Amino acid sequence: MNALKTRIDRILGLLIAAVFAVLVACVVWQVVSRYVLGTPSTVTDEMARFLFMWTGLVGAAYTLGQGRHLAIDVLPLMVSGRAARALAILVMLLIAGFAALVMVYGGIQLMSRTLATGQVSPALRIPMGYVYGAIPFSGGMILFYCAWFLVGYARGEPHPTDTDADTDADTDPGTPAGGRRD
Repeated sequence: MNALKTRIDRILGLLIAAVFAVLVACVVWQVVSRYVLGTPSTVTDEMARFLFMWTGLVGAAYTLGQGRHLAIDVLPLMVSGRAARALAILVMLLIAGFAALVMVYGGIQLMSRTLATGQVSPALRIPMGYVYGAIPFSGGMILFYCAWFLVGYARGEPHPTDTDADTDADTDPGTPAGGRRD
């Protein structure tokens, strides 16, 4: 399963980088066309908005998989041992529930309704259902990462952020040679 996660990490990372590169090119062209040529490009404006949405949603899934997502960790810092593991499992189950119900199920409903109505984007003339496809796609990726973490918890493996705290201390210039702060 680690090989699968590594492969998915690599694919998502490349996808995000490619989409972000196109997004930057669109924004640069938008600025050039507006301020240098005097005629703003409506196509790149719309494309940048859609690419930004895909980058944000797929990037959120990728970030969760890397254990680098935004988290409020007041409660996890107050508990340890079994309570910390139980809390981590609860959090993963809540994330998975949200991803399954809202992002995957709701996203598929949104996509299918939008495709059924034939709604297209004004400038690019692409079906809006494909634009909204970022929601169930990233929800599916979040579900995969949640399952991966939950399997790891069941095996007794620490969460990636649990082990990163020790390695971050080694790179901190204010940390003593042993890697731990007193």
